[in-house]
Order: sequence, then C-alpha cells, then structure tokens
Amino acid sequence: MNKKIINIGIVSKGRLFFESKKILKKSKFKIYSGERELVGRVKGRPDLRILFLHAREIIEQLSVGNLDIGISGLDLLKESEINIQKNIKIKKKLNFGFATLVLAVREEFIDVFTTLDLDEIAEEYRKKNKKLIRVGTKYPNLTRSALIKRGVTNFTITKSLGSTELMPAMNTSMLISDITSSGATLKKNHLRVLSDGIILKSQACLMQSKLSNKKAGIKKIISLLSK
Repeated sequence: MNKKIINIGIVSKGRLFFESKKILKKSKFKIYSGERELVGRVKGRPDLRILFLHAREIIEQLSVGNLDIGISGLDLLKESEINIQKNIKIKKKLNFGFATLVLAVREEFIDVFTTLDLDEIAEEYRKKNKKLIRVGTKYPNLTRSALIKRGVTNFTITKSLGSTELMPAMNTSMLISDITSSGATLKKNHLRVLSDGIILKSQACLMQSKLSNKKAGIKKIISLLSK
C-alpha cells in the first residue's frame, strides 16, 4: 500500500458501519464511495482512504500494518492471538457497539447456575460418559481462558460456524459462550446466563496499528477522530 496514504478501516455494514460513519462525519471527513464499492475516498483529503471490511478483518489488517486506523470491537481484539494484539493500540473506547460475552446453559439445567456448579457437572459427566462436556462458541480463546481461570477444566471447545444459540438444541454443545446485547435472543432460545457467566464486556474501539506510529499525519487524524 502507498506509504503516504493513511488507511482507515470501518465495518462494512450494520450499526457499527453507521456509527463509524458518524464519527468520520463529525471529524469533517465526507466519504465518497459507489454502491458495493469497498474503498471510499474523503473529500479534499487525497491522503486518506476508507476501507469497508468485516470487523474481524479490521483487527487482522491493523496487526500487519495494512490498516493504520480502524474501528472494531474490543471482543474481537481480545479474542485474537497475542502476536496480533501486540501490534494494535486502543486509542479510545467509543460510545456504541456495547455487548457482553457470556456463558449460558439451557433453562432445563436446573442444577447449573454458577461456574462452580458447571465444574461439578462437568466432572460427573466425564466420569459417567468418559468424555468432556462441549462448549459451543465463536470465541474459543476467551472462553477457554475464562473457564480455566474459574476452575473448570473438564470441557472441550466446539467452534461455532453459525447460530451459536442453536447448538444446545441441536446437541452439538451442552452450553455456549456467546456475545449478547439485550439477552433477548438467548431467552427466545431457552438459554440462561450463569450468575457469574460474564466473560467480557465489549464495545467499539478506535484502534491504531503500532506499525504506523511514524507515519506522517497519523497523530492528527487520531486526534480528530477521538474528539
């Protein structure tokens, strides 16, 4: 990529897209892009380029320096590998994109309300069935770390490729770890959050690639976007 151009990544659709555009507009950056076009330009600023990406891709591209600045979720940054996180700096936590990563079980599991209960059930299940309970999630790193820190060790992670909330009903997992805003989807799918089941409280963040520290104009753009 052109070393003189500052590349800014924002999520390509949904609420994060609209809220990110508001931040750019507030900073007097007027974006021009055609329909379905994934690269935008900023009026009067040939040194800026806006790239519309998936939220996870923003994290990855910041880590390798293909993006200089990006807006994405704290949950995705914390879920990423350490070698990715070390190249990214959070410049500001933004007032949107709030969500919580939680552990949830089916409502009929009347004996499981805490991770301590889960640990006991997991141990019994292992002894009885000679296998581990399965936890469905799109956040294997955060989930594994949280469970181990809370003393739960008899489990295996099943990676979710779609609707995580359906995994217990389909018998592909016994509980899930998933991101939620209101909890309504969990309730509709007969899932209950453990009383100590919060793993991470997330929100959208303005991030910068540490590989771009010396890039001309980067500090000024970060300052404008942080107001």
